[in-house]
Amino acid sequence: MGHLGGEVAERSTRWRLLWTIGGFIVVIAVLSNDFWATLVILGGAEICAYALLRVFRRTEASAARQTASPNARRQGAHEPTLAELTRSTPRTSAGANARARSTPPTAQALGRGDQRPSSLTATGTTATKSERPDEFYSTRKPPSSVASTYALPKGPAGVRDRCWVPPGESVQIGGMTLPGGMIYVGSRLTAPNGRTDPCLINDRLPIARTGDYRVRQMGYWPSYSEISASERRAYLNWLAEGRTAADCDIGYVFLFFYGLERRIILDSQGDGAGKADWPAIIEELRRLLAIYGEKSGSFRHYASELLSWIELDGVSAPLYEQPVPTLPKSYQLPLYLRVALGQAAVHHAPLPPSLALAWVRLSPDIYLRTAATRCPAEFERLFAQRYQEAFGTGLVLRENRTKLKFSYRAASAGLLGTTITTSFGDIPDVTAVTEPIKRLRDIANQCTEELDSYSRLLGRDPSLAGSLESLLSLPTAIWPGEARAELDGLVSRVRDGYLILTVNELLAKLGGMKQPPSRDRIRSLARTLESAQIGMEPYVLGGAKVPSEEDSVVLFPLSTPDAGAELGPQYQTIALTLQLGAALAQADGNFSAQEISHLRAKVDGWSHLKPAERTRLHAHLQWLVANPPTLTTLKRKLEPLDSSARETIAAFTVTLAQSDGYVSPEEIKFLEKLYKALEIEPKRVFSDIQAAGTGGITPAAATKPTKRGFHLDADRIMALQNDTARVSKLLSDIFADEAPVPEVSPSEAESSDAPCLLLGLDEPHSALARLLLSRPQWARAELQDAAADLGLMLDGALEQINEAAFDAFDAPLCESDDPIDINTELLEKIEA
Repeated sequence: MGHLGGEVAERSTRWRLLWTIGGFIVVIAVLSNDFWATLVILGGAEICAYALLRVFRRTEASAARQTASPNARRQGAHEPTLAELTRSTPRTSAGANARARSTPPTAQALGRGDQRPSSLTATGTTATKSERPDEFYSTRKPPSSVASTYALPKGPAGVRDRCWVPPGESVQIGGMTLPGGMIYVGSRLTAPNGRTDPCLINDRLPIARTGDYRVRQMGYWPSYSEISASERRAYLNWLAEGRTAADCDIGYVFLFFYGLERRIILDSQGDGAGKADWPAIIEELRRLLAIYGEKSGSFRHYASELLSWIELDGVSAPLYEQPVPTLPKSYQLPLYLRVALGQAAVHHAPLPPSLALAWVRLSPDIYLRTAATRCPAEFERLFAQRYQEAFGTGLVLRENRTKLKFSYRAASAGLLGTTITTSFGDIPDVTAVTEPIKRLRDIANQCTEELDSYSRLLGRDPSLAGSLESLLSLPTAIWPGEARAELDGLVSRVRDGYLILTVNELLAKLGGMKQPPSRDRIRSLARTLESAQIGMEPYVLGGAKVPSEEDSVVLFPLSTPDAGAELGPQYQTIALTLQLGAALAQADGNFSAQEISHLRAKVDGWSHLKPAERTRLHAHLQWLVANPPTLTTLKRKLEPLDSSARETIAAFTVTLAQSDGYVSPEEIKFLEKLYKALEIEPKRVFSDIQAAGTGGITPAAATKPTKRGFHLDADRIMALQNDTARVSKLLSDIFADEAPVPEVSPSEAESSDAPCLLLGLDEPHSALARLLLSRPQWARAELQDAAADLGLMLDGALEQINEAAFDAFDAPLCESDDPIDINTELLEKIEA
């Protein structure tokens, strides 16, 4: 009864004190003449009495805590209740003391937070636990033969002092299971600034019943211990769902990121267990960047920089020989690429196409057009081919003066002011020069132009990917293997001579189309065949009417892929003459072999034709034999002409007929039919032949050429050439079925020629500004080297950059003279 009796006596004393004070107040009230003043005095006295009792009780509680074990108090150990103490098994003092001596010290919060705590002990004769201030518990004093030290029972699972939860483990908080680990959980974890680390999930803090992680509530630097109960619930909900919700507010993502940052920067210093978690943290950072990198430029910057630093820790092998990992695009080139490119410059090693492509995709100085982003696989294959055509084994970088150095400033408020700085020896920072990226940008622009039509097609109908319709919009060099093999087989057949097929048969040999061939797709087919050095007649790229599915086409070998671009006015003239001849030859219903031979002879006898033009004209004639134009069609085309134009055509055709010095009877018959179609008196043919032959040509009716042949004088040849140039345009306008269609449609005009410049600066100053933002501080000598690499004067360049920063954000980008401090707070504003 000793302890319990003492408590009862103490309570009785307190009540007597209260009654005494109350009686004193009543006496004062009776003697007072002012009733309201008495009430005020009475109330004040009661308040003082209550406050006095509270002070007494707090003093007693403080004294009780001072008698508890210092070790238990330092660790925040759980104090046992009366029921727990009565269940404890007493031990001898010797045994307890031996166990206490063998127990290892508890893990410190900073740097060793992943170790489990040691056993806790409490000394003294009694131990009390107060759940509420007005509840008291007591226990009987043990006999003197029982040891005075008791082992405290283990606390609840949620109240453990182990802070770091390793990757892959789960923990219970607030009735929820948080999977995956990589968080700090416990009652206390001190940051380097002396305050509670923002990342610590203190399970003793209250948690609301509901919380929505989609709603932005927290401030700029969130801390779990300072956010509201509903925000804690929201954060725990996001963790419990596996940290995958794409619509989560970025503040909760940063709260989790602070823990990863601490584990990397603090806990891994000289701690093998901390570094053992790096592979899992690397994987987690990549996963988070894939989900939230596009949502927040700030998170993308911090996470990608931290990822680069830990990926490069201890790397000695040349990175340019390794596969390029997936890296996010930021306001500056990722550190991994800068190291790889710098190593290649030091070793004078050609850049592999994959590394050059990664430089293009991740460079802040390049904006890739829609074709490159919508069709990444095709862009990659085409870039590799064009890059090899331009640089052979690869681009070799020169070793510039600016040396590479990396600085990382922590995002967590608990690590505020903590900066990691790493040097890479003599490895240069290639981002300090602009010439190499300009050359790569030109190749990227060329590739996107070649992919524009393919990209637009897939933009309208993604289901056409991989079909012949889509392949016809791609350069044949990057066709898939099976489709390319079919095209190569067609090339082999055409190489042996002319090949006549219907449009349907031709498409079937290339795999067939899902949809009926449109006019644009037939033109695309003709362009594709020409790129494989196969010509097609009719020449739809030159304005000829597009054939239907059942019409025949003639395929023939081209000497060069762009042979069609070499066609001159002479070609147009003789081609239209062949069309006229075929139409007139078919007019009598018999396109004889003699007429065909005569037209072939015209092609071979026209000395002003180039070899490629003559080859196409022979193919065109073969197509005319299979698809001769009708006289009705010819007349319809001639009807809009006035009499002057018809006379011009008649005169030129007569001149062309006698250009070889001999006009045969067949040619006279041909001209008579033509005159009739031109609504000119056919009897004029003979007189026009005689007039055209003035100057040495003997009319066909009078003589035949001598055995030695007939030679035209130079003046006459010049006159015929001038006539050809003058009449060619007139004939082209008449007989062209359709206007040539440009290969690239302006419907999706984009410009990627201009680089992405920072703060509206020109390219050299923009490159220097990006370089400045890569570190919080620069030595003046380092920046002088960087300015020299860019062809700039340092002081003038810094002044121009600061003026641009003031115009944009009302703050300078750099300050001081040596060292030069960088205002890194502008990073997020620039990225936004």
